[in-house]
Amino acid sequence: MKKKALIFGVTGQDGSYLSELLLKKNYEVIGVMRRSSAFNTARIDHLYALYPNQFDTSYGDLSDLNSIERNIEKFEPDEIYNLAAQSHVGVSFEISDSTFDINAFGPLNILQVLKNKGFKSKFYQACSSEMFGISPPPQNENTLFQPQSIYGVSKVCAYYTTRYFRQAFNLFAANGILFNHESPRRGLNFVTKKITIGIAKILTNEIKILELGNLSARRDWGFAGDYVEAIWNILQQDKPDDFVISTGENYSIEDFAREAFNVVGLDWKKFVKSNVSRYLRPSEVPSLLGDSSKAIKQLKWKPKVLFKDLCLMMVESDLKSFNLTLDEAKKIAKKL
Repeated sequence: MKKKALIFGVTGQDGSYLSELLLKKNYEVIGVMRRSSAFNTARIDHLYALYPNQFDTSYGDLSDLNSIERNIEKFEPDEIYNLAAQSHVGVSFEISDSTFDINAFGPLNILQVLKNKGFKSKFYQACSSEMFGISPPPQNENTLFQPQSIYGVSKVCAYYTTRYFRQAFNLFAANGILFNHESPRRGLNFVTKKITIGIAKILTNEIKILELGNLSARRDWGFAGDYVEAIWNILQQDKPDDFVISTGENYSIEDFAREAFNVVGLDWKKFVKSNVSRYLRPSEVPSLLGDSSKAIKQLKWKPKVLFKDLCLMMVESDLKSFNLTLDEAKKIAKKL
């Protein structure tokens, strides 16, 4: 019989890549998504057509205990992946209540249902490198959490909630502490996507200057398609555990801009303006660099796509969305 997976946050970047991975492994996948007046299924629309008998979606909300219980009871999944979150660090300073409600109480609600109803589903909780905050790099599973945002704090809460249910009630509940992971499917308000789609807008004369915030912040950037393989692996272990997932390399936002603009032959300095005051946050995280030694050893996992190839992948994808090939983009760039 096919394994069944329930994915909260299926319409996001990670949800779409994880769905693809599981479907290729012959899972039956049910994605849980919030009801919205505007459809937000662009990342998964192709899956309905490719896997009509294996993939479907259901409405639900992490803040609605009844909908969580209904979905788990209806589908009786072997595995549950909680990827749903208010996932933007900067936004979390502005909507702190809802960020905490979704990110901290959401996983608690799922785990309560599993415990109270006696379900044996394996549970994965998506955590974040932002939990480490100002702890000096490299960061691993034993590094002190010092979050610098409500987003980071909410993820620390989710992390310890997952561990508590694992230890107290013997649930198969595991955490993945994922460092920044990007892809062509990244949301438009994330800095990497701002840069790569900004390049396409500059080349098509839609904008003249790309405005960014703090260019010196350093992050460990990987490819989301690689990271969902680690997520799946975490739930295939004999015992539940917690794992840092990262590339082991970090670069500044300036480095990312330089590399991305270089893909088309543009000098980033001519087109990027740093406006730190506009994008100022109450507290900053200067440097995140993951140590994935445990994942490499126990999960037999390592990233395939590293920094330069990630930049190239994202730039080419955004050029394509503006009907430009890379060669055409390079020709335009020479005239700028």
